Amino acid sequence: MVDTPVPLNEMDLTSEEMTADQKARFGKPINEPNLAENIKALFDAVADGKKKISGICLACGDDRVFTEHPLFEGGLCKECKTSFLENVYLYDEDGSQMYCTICGDGKEVFMCDNTGCFRSYCSLCIGMLCGRSAVKEIAAADNWVCYMCSGGCQGLIRPRHNWSAKLQEFFMNDKEQDFKQPYIFPAVSPEERRPIRVLSLFDGIASGFQALKELGVEIEVYYASEIDEQAIQVAKVQHGDKIQHVGDITQISRDEIEELGPFDFVFGGSPCNDLSIANPVRRGICEGTGRLFFDFFRLLQFVRPKSDMERPFFWLFENVVGMRADDKKIISRFLECNPVVVDAKEISPAHRARYFWGNLPGMNRPTFTKVQTLTTNANSMLQTKKGLFPVQYTGADGQRKEDVLWITEMERLFGLPSHYTDVSNMGRSQRQRLLGKSWSVPVIRHLLSPLKEYFKCEA
Repeated sequence: MVDTPVPLNEMDLTSEEMTADQKARFGKPINEPNLAENIKALFDAVADGKKKISGICLACGDDRVFTEHPLFEGGLCKECKTSFLENVYLYDEDGSQMYCTICGDGKEVFMCDNTGCFRSYCSLCIGMLCGRSAVKEIAAADNWVCYMCSGGCQGLIRPRHNWSAKLQEFFMNDKEQDFKQPYIFPAVSPEERRPIRVLSLFDGIASGFQALKELGVEIEVYYASEIDEQAIQVAKVQHGDKIQHVGDITQISRDEIEELGPFDFVFGGSPCNDLSIANPVRRGICEGTGRLFFDFFRLLQFVRPKSDMERPFFWLFENVVGMRADDKKIISRFLECNPVVVDAKEISPAHRARYFWGNLPGMNRPTFTKVQTLTTNANSMLQTKKGLFPVQYTGADGQRKEDVLWITEMERLFGLPSHYTDVSNMGRSQRQRLLGKSWSVPVIRHLLSPLKEYFKCEA
């Protein structure tokens, strides 16, 4: 498809053609007269040079702009910013975005066919910004390369050249709550460094231990709270008695923490199923597994030194990016800091965007970029949007072929050694479930690497 400007007068959507939920998305009354015509008039004013695109919300056409759109020239109103924050990192079963790259919403979406791209665009945004003919062209195309991949402009869709930095800044600056910057401990001289004492909450298959091990950080004690018996089996087989399991987090008391401690580092990520917007029956931060966050917070208070400057002490909490803005605010308020976003695809082939709260130095430092992305759903290991098999490879005859992704390959995508979960005769689905709940080792290794400046490391 050629990226040529489309006259905006072809964008002739009417209020009658806009569904009730589309109007509700715009935050407008359903029976408001001439809704589409009023929105079109604003975009026409931009095309005519009478108004700047920065003064219009790209998602809904509102002129009450709250912030810049991180990916495209233009703005977002407050309501659409919230929708974008909550939905932009949600992925469907085929590994592509569930919602539109422009508005963070939309039901009918077009997916980019460029290998390694995961972005989707809704027909309503394309129609508003490029014209109805652009929607028809995309629908008729055999292969469509999206605006972000091509870098081209069409109509009023104009990708920012520095979008990657803008996107990270967009999440970092989502600071409706202001917090004091955490105290940064000065580095410890090599001769004074000692092995680290760790408390891992929601430890899973011990991917956090694996990351510390790969960093070479010497571990004095590593206590782990986990209730999944299969995950515990994997951790025991791979790391033996180096990990001491302490049971259910909800049953750990202050007295037990004081007996086991002191600790230098506490980390964990509570279950996300009741926080993720992808779950239609989620119960939020105060119900179901969502409230396990408060057990993390409870134990963190028991472990923290009385003074921030008493000794080097670090902590890290992780959860899914696709959560309600209100739930994110609650977590941030309790932890007294805003999170950073790290997507595993930036430093590995696995597609996992996560929020991280913590006081580790340099948490928002840049990562390395990778292109190929995969996720852990059974039918989402796709490098193409239309293929029936997970992986493409080049055969001995030089032809492209398709095959199933092996569990050992999936383990390597998560930065784990091959056969890491191959214990107790567990089947594919059981091992895949454990991997789907685990951390990406390259991401955790990236975040934990500053600990080498504070604790003893192997030669």
